[in-house]
Amino acid sequence: MNPSRAVLAAFGLIISLNAFSVLAADDYQPGPDSKPQAGVPKGDVLKFTLEDSKFFPGTRHDYWVYVPAEYSPDHPACVYVGQDGIGFGAPTVFDNLIYKKEMPVTIGVFVKPGVLPAADTNALDRFNRSYEYDGLGDNYARFLLEEILPAVEKVTLPDGRAIHLSHNGNDRAITGQSSGGICAFTVAWERPEEFSRVFSAIGTFVDLRGGSLYPSLIRKFEPKPIRVFLQDGSNDNNKYGGDWWMANQTMERALIFAGYEVNHTWGTGEHSGKQATAIFPDVMRWLWRDWPQPITGTPTKNDTLTNILIPGEGWQVVAEGLGGSDGPAVNANGEVFFSEVRSNRIWKISPDGHQEIFTTNVLGISGEAFGPDDRLYTVGKSEKIIAYSPDGQSDEVAAGLHGNDLAVAHNGNIYITESVPAITNGLTKVWLIKKDGTKSVVDSGLHLANGVTLSPDQSLLYVTDYRSHWVYSYVIQPDGTLADKQRYYWLHQRDVDDDSGADGIRTDRDGRLYVTTRLGIQVCDQAGRVQCILPIPNGHVSNLCFGGKNFDTLYATCGDKLFKRKLHVTGANAWDAPNKPAPPRL
Repeated sequence: MNPSRAVLAAFGLIISLNAFSVLAADDYQPGPDSKPQAGVPKGDVLKFTLEDSKFFPGTRHDYWVYVPAEYSPDHPACVYVGQDGIGFGAPTVFDNLIYKKEMPVTIGVFVKPGVLPAADTNALDRFNRSYEYDGLGDNYARFLLEEILPAVEKVTLPDGRAIHLSHNGNDRAITGQSSGGICAFTVAWERPEEFSRVFSAIGTFVDLRGGSLYPSLIRKFEPKPIRVFLQDGSNDNNKYGGDWWMANQTMERALIFAGYEVNHTWGTGEHSGKQATAIFPDVMRWLWRDWPQPITGTPTKNDTLTNILIPGEGWQVVAEGLGGSDGPAVNANGEVFFSEVRSNRIWKISPDGHQEIFTTNVLGISGEAFGPDDRLYTVGKSEKIIAYSPDGQSDEVAAGLHGNDLAVAHNGNIYITESVPAITNGLTKVWLIKKDGTKSVVDSGLHLANGVTLSPDQSLLYVTDYRSHWVYSYVIQPDGTLADKQRYYWLHQRDVDDDSGADGIRTDRDGRLYVTTRLGIQVCDQAGRVQCILPIPNGHVSNLCFGGKNFDTLYATCGDKLFKRKLHVTGANAWDAPNKPAPPRL
């Protein structure tokens, strides 16, 4: 800055000059692909209204359906969903690009945010835009997938054609600007198998309803098959919720770090759709380039993901159609046992995949763990601790407590979480049962004590609190009691929940902690930090263990299914001799 300009700046005299330059810089003009062209057939645009949504009760949603002239009901069309109604001059752009075969035949669905009409003229309508668009979670995605798109497929066009939409996420794009921009990303993030192409213009990735969390989650989650185009201007909003311009650049850096296909156009505009409208044809070309090839990214830079995952090794279904699965445990042979809760039986799976029923007539087993004596210890609704020998013979170890989960240390001590809250304070307990059979309460201060496991060196006990976002760490004393309790592991939780739903936990021999939550399996380092998150195919996971011959296959109980996935780690087994991992990088 030269001296004369510095002096002007000190007195605030260059503000008007900057204002003029911003207005000039934001004067983006659409090109020929955004204007009607001679000889290009025009598609039809029809308007509809959804009067009452089950996801947003009482709300009214207007929406428009664009059908290109080239559409034939003989082939399911690709799908484009736009927020805030018709934007970016999309119908004309689609006419031109589809005609030139620069994007596939695509039916556009343009949805306005919901409005709950007031009872009379003396009251104000309830406007749902921020609630529907800025919030995280899958509510809006389900609204589109279960209400709007099925309604579109019931439409009969004036010429008698039916509408057939592709249900393949690779054939679907979703866009929006401002709050509609973060909404478009959220839909694809929550349902990547349904929407894989995203355009977010001047996206509101700030802290209005939690959107500022996305860059962190993107860096930690195993990458999803999504292609993203971002647009913003350096004079975008900067106010109570955050800095839109910086937030969009942070999103781009997170997406690049995580290995996503991402592109952007940065400008100098304000919070307007001018630049987005001007570049929209090129954005569509980029989003649909090489279609119908599936979207692939580049390797993530997340070291934990690259260290524990094996390329090409995904989740595999081991068993399905189960009456609720829980309590996986592994013995010294690598055989995995788990309970089918509602069917009151325990299954055994050998390392080569052979499945058989181990025992029946067990009452609601929720937790299982092998001990150093090669017996399978169980807890559940019977309010008894039952141990099963390899031949299926059972012995009662203890009674009088409603166990949720348990861990058996190498020295024979048993730690049990009790899921029934104490009448006096509404909190749950952690019990210790020693090798000699004596039992005692070693903690009673968790909202809902759930999963329990030991550190690889067996100096620490870890317990999840299902109704919080914490995993507690305790120092195990020589007599087996607990000391130095800390809320140590901080977990992520879904926006729609009041807690993380932290359930089963295990460690690997390098000291990482694997925690089942509603978000998936959160993998933490020894310092208590979530470093990566592994989503589960059916979106539900209750517990896990490391099984197989080398204890390098992660088994996860997931409702009516049991999944497995081979990893580049070795599980730590509490029944085994303790091992001391290397210290964490602090």
